[in-house]
Amino acid sequence: MREFYNFVVRDVTSNSLSEIKSQWAMWYGEDMDGRLVDKGRADHRHLAQRLIKWFPSLLTQDNVRHGRVKLITSSKHRCVNSTIAFREGLINGLSMEDSLDEFKPVVNDALMRYFDQCERFVKEVENNKSALEEVKHFNEGPEMKRVTEKMADRLEVPYASITDDSVEGAFFLCAYEFTIRALNSPWCQLFDEVDAQVMEYSSDLKQYWKRSYGHDINSKSSCILFHDLFHRLDQAVAQINFNGTVSEAVTVQVGHAETLLPLLTLLEMFKDDTPLSSTNFANQQNRIFRSGNIVPYTANLLVVLYQCPEGIRMGVRLNEKSLTLPGLTEPVPLYEDVKNRYRALLEGCDQETVCKMNNS
Repeated sequence: MREFYNFVVRDVTSNSLSEIKSQWAMWYGEDMDGRLVDKGRADHRHLAQRLIKWFPSLLTQDNVRHGRVKLITSSKHRCVNSTIAFREGLINGLSMEDSLDEFKPVVNDALMRYFDQCERFVKEVENNKSALEEVKHFNEGPEMKRVTEKMADRLEVPYASITDDSVEGAFFLCAYEFTIRALNSPWCQLFDEVDAQVMEYSSDLKQYWKRSYGHDINSKSSCILFHDLFHRLDQAVAQINFNGTVSEAVTVQVGHAETLLPLLTLLEMFKDDTPLSSTNFANQQNRIFRSGNIVPYTANLLVVLYQCPEGIRMGVRLNEKSLTLPGLTEPVPLYEDVKNRYRALLEGCDQETVCKMNNS
């Protein structure tokens, strides 16, 4: 991004970006990569406070004090700080003193960064350039070429001056200023609506082929997290049915978009009838798979059990919006119906087996 900014300031003579050349200063530094910005901290604090209002019988002072609320995080700096911010929001929202030494996040990369430890995923996708061929073909195709040419025209520079990295850098600056700083960025002037759709599709293609339906191992690598989820739910159901007292009322697990998207894929959410490819951009305008909507900043999946007269029911919310699981008709189905829906995964989907390279 800085390289493209320097190019614009140094070499572009067009008046189309006069604001950038005369007033705008580069604020995004390389040291910010992987770090949690202030808005991210605020988002996690506010999320905790909204959850208190939605689930007042679960997120309580008593449950926090007696260790019935667990915090689990990835070891990455951004995730640890996100978890700390969520904890701050919880403690402030419950009007508690922040002196609970035992209420600290626990790092668990086996759960929150399972993809790093899945040998098949690492070799067949993460470190395999051919796994993302569809992305490469699209980025070298006519739609992206036209975006590049239009940017060059707006800047009044030769086409050869604008590279794929230039386009990506400008788009990130536009997006970051909007999402992080809530500004109508001057960098967005370099794109029109069609350009934005092309850039979005390029991003979706990458997520689709690297973390979602593009390769089977993408979703299967999350088997360990899938089983952890249902183990916790089973334990809670057993305790509810035994004496109504649950030892772990709330578990908060903080990971990455790369943690959540494969799990959602394993659950068969947001699956289009036609796979996303480098050649069907025009036919995918109404696609379900839009990674910016599925895993935006502070993306969250809520799985909640409800004790009802007819039995335990399970509700699911993604990014705080209720959704119905694929293959089920009720938004809050019986828990046993959910387990029957995913019976094949519950009885299989063994992490060690699916991740071994010598396993076909």
